[in-house]
Amino acid sequence: MKQAQTRYAQWVANVTDKAIAAELADMAGDEKRIVEAFGKELTFGTGGLRGILGAGSNRMNVYTVAKATGGLAQYLLSRYATPIRVAIGYDSRIQSDVFSKTAAAVLQRYGICVYRYDELMPTPCLSYAVRQLRCQAGIMITASHNPAAYNGYKVYGEDGCQITDKAAAAITAFIEKADPFEEMTAAVTDAQSVGEEVYRSYLEQIRTISCFSTARDLRIVYTPLNGTGRKPVTDALRLCGFTDVTVVPEQEMPDGRFPTCPYPNPEEPAALACGIACAQANNADIVLATDPDCDRVGIAVRDRHGEYRLLTGNETGLLLLEYVCEKRIQNGTMPARPLCVKTIVTTSLAQRVAERYGVETVNVLTGFKYIGEQIGRLELSGETERYLFGFEESYGYLSGTHVRDKDGVNAAVLIADMAAFYKSRGETLTDRLEQLYATYGYCLNVLHTYQFEGVEGQQTMRDLLCRLRQTPCPDGVTVTDYVNGVAQLPKSDVLQFDGDRFTVVVRPSGTEPKLKLYTSVTADNDKAAQLREREIVTAFERIFHG
Repeated sequence: MKQAQTRYAQWVANVTDKAIAAELADMAGDEKRIVEAFGKELTFGTGGLRGILGAGSNRMNVYTVAKATGGLAQYLLSRYATPIRVAIGYDSRIQSDVFSKTAAAVLQRYGICVYRYDELMPTPCLSYAVRQLRCQAGIMITASHNPAAYNGYKVYGEDGCQITDKAAAAITAFIEKADPFEEMTAAVTDAQSVGEEVYRSYLEQIRTISCFSTARDLRIVYTPLNGTGRKPVTDALRLCGFTDVTVVPEQEMPDGRFPTCPYPNPEEPAALACGIACAQANNADIVLATDPDCDRVGIAVRDRHGEYRLLTGNETGLLLLEYVCEKRIQNGTMPARPLCVKTIVTTSLAQRVAERYGVETVNVLTGFKYIGEQIGRLELSGETERYLFGFEESYGYLSGTHVRDKDGVNAAVLIADMAAFYKSRGETLTDRLEQLYATYGYCLNVLHTYQFEGVEGQQTMRDLLCRLRQTPCPDGVTVTDYVNGVAQLPKSDVLQFDGDRFTVVVRPSGTEPKLKLYTSVTADNDKAAQLREREIVTAFERIFHG
C-alpha cells in the first residue's frame, strides 16, 4: 500500500496529460483504486505489455508506453551499431494511434529511425515489415482479442518474431531504469511511412502460400470484428479470386469500443453471432472472423443440413494440416523432411495426421512466438523450405515463412481455398472433419478458463498452481512440470498431467487475468469423451476450491 501511494504521489506531481491528471484527481483517497492502479508496474515479458487503459503504473497509458519504449531504445543502442531501425504498427483499439505516435517520438529522441504504418494494420503485417525493412525491432500496439478496456504493446526482434525470454529480461532491465515523465518530453515528429510496396509485397506472399486449388465457387461472409482485417483480408481474397464476399456491416469498420462484440475473440461463439446471422441471410457457405489485430481466425461452416457449425481452433488446424499435406503432395511441392510445428496444448491428432504424410512434428510451449522461433532456427541452418505448417489451438495458423507470427490474412485465404476445393468435390468441411475422425480416431479438446482480476488475482493463480504441485497424483497419472524446463523447451509455469487416454495442461495466461485448463480426451465417440472430460475437470476444480 505504501509503495502504491508513493507512486501515486509521483504521478500526481509529474503528469502533464490532462486526461490522466483528471483520473488521478478522481481516485484521490480511494485506496482500492490506487492499489490496483499503482500496486505494481505493468509486467513486461515476451508478450510485451498488456493491461487496462487508464492512469497508473499498472495501466496502459502514454506514460507506461513511453517508459517501455525508452527501455527498448536503450536496449537496442546497447546491442546494435547505428543506424538502428524500428517498425511500428497499431490496431483499432482505443488510443492505439496515440500510443504508436508516442513510441515513435521516444525512439526518435534516441536517434533511432522509425518506420510507422500510416493506417492501422494487422500484427502479421508488422512482423513482415520488420524483415522487409531490415529493422532491428518492431512494436505492435494491440491487445489482440481482449475486451475494449484493454490495450497492449508487443515487441518483435529483427527476425520478425516476438522477442525471446532472454531478450525480454534484458529489455526489462532497461525499462526499470527509465523515467516515464522524462521520456514523455520527446517531441512528436513525423516518422517515415511503411511504404505501399511493403503491403503489396505482403499480399503477393499471401497469394503464393495460400492458394493450392483453382476452385473459387464459394460464398463467404467475413467479419473483422471492428478490427484491422477489413482491408487486408478483403484485398487478399480478391487477389486470390474470391469475389463473392460479404462483410458484416455492423462489424466492418474499425471501432475500439467493439459495440456489437464486447469480447472480440473468434474463439467465443458470441463473437460470430452477427456473422452467422449475415450468413443465413446471404446463404453463405462459410463465415470467417478475425480478431482485432487479425492474427487469429475463427470459422463457422454450413453443413449438409444448412446449419452453421462453429469449428474449434484444433478442428480448423487439423483440416488445414491435412489439406496442405494433400495438396503439396499432389502439386509436387512437398519439401524433403517436411516439418509441422504445434504447441503442447494443441490436439495430439495433428501428430497422427503428420505421420501419415511423412511429416515430422515439433511440439513447443504455448505461444506462437515459439513456432516462429522454430522457423528462425530452420533459417539459420538454411532449411526454411522444410517448414510446412504451424498452428495452435487458440485459432492461430501459418503456412509460410513470410512472417514469424500467426497470420489471420494467410489463414483466411487458405481456409477459403480449402473450403472451395472440397465444395467442388461435393463435400463440406464438416464432412471432411468426420472423415478425419474416422481415419485418426475421435479426440475431444476443451479449454476451460478461470478469471482472476487484479493484483490479488495474480497471487490466487500462483497459489492454485502451488496447490496442484503439492497434491499427489492418482495411480496411473504422471505429471510433467515445465517450471524448471523440459528437454529443449524454456522454463514455464506449466503443469501437464497424462493419464489413460487423456492429457490435461494447466497454465496462467501470459496476456489475460486467467488460469487456463486444457483437456484432451480420446474415446470411442463424442458422448463418451464428454462424460470422461467432465469427470476429469470436476476433479481438478475440487483441488482449485480447496
